[in-house]
Amino acid sequence: MKLLVVLTFFTFPLFAAGVVDETIAQLKNLDISLKILFLITILSLAPAILITATSFTRIVIVLSLLRQALGIPQSPPNQVIIALALFLTFFTMKPVYEQIHTQAIQPYMQKEIDDATAIERAIEPVKKFLLRNTQKKDIELFLNISNERPKKPEDISLTTLLPAFLVSEIKIAFEVAFVIFLPFLVIDMLVASILMSMGMMMIPPMMISLPFKLILFILSDGWELLIKALIESYK
Repeated sequence: MKLLVVLTFFTFPLFAAGVVDETIAQLKNLDISLKILFLITILSLAPAILITATSFTRIVIVLSLLRQALGIPQSPPNQVIIALALFLTFFTMKPVYEQIHTQAIQPYMQKEIDDATAIERAIEPVKKFLLRNTQKKDIELFLNISNERPKKPEDISLTTLLPAFLVSEIKIAFEVAFVIFLPFLVIDMLVASILMSMGMMMIPPMMISLPFKLILFILSDGWELLIKALIESYK
């Protein structure tokens, strides 16, 4: 039961989106059986929430494009890439979860606050994380589309903030991938030029350049640099 409550408070703030105020008001009047049904419904959406409203999107895109840059699109396999992205997401989101645990879960488990108040407190650190890591021009784009005029950043609804955050994550992931592609592209071009000058046009350049790209990535501690850059890119 405790695990259910923890997962609920970790995922609900992201699910609540534009109906936060109405949902909190209605929770106070719901029967306990309806609340349990509501929580189970939220937990069923947890995978989609994890993909769209955490650091998972940026990390998994960068790791996937890294395989393309190296020229080995099947290695590491998808299961390994997703698992690595998932645990890096947990590591990155740890400060946010700790705030939710301190502000909402602990008081709720000790029956110091009701479920509606706990949800309100759980939403705050999530919204702060989204605001810190969303580019301003993306927020302005969705504010203009929705004709929303908040007085301060904290007043921006999650309905507007979540798509802005997701678009911002995709853009940043592509920018990082472009930087990763450059050195490997240079190696591919050099190998292709050498093979053409030697008249060995029947040999695929990718086959020859792959070992050089792998050794470059290993000698430069590519995994450490990439993972460190991804984690430190979040504020």
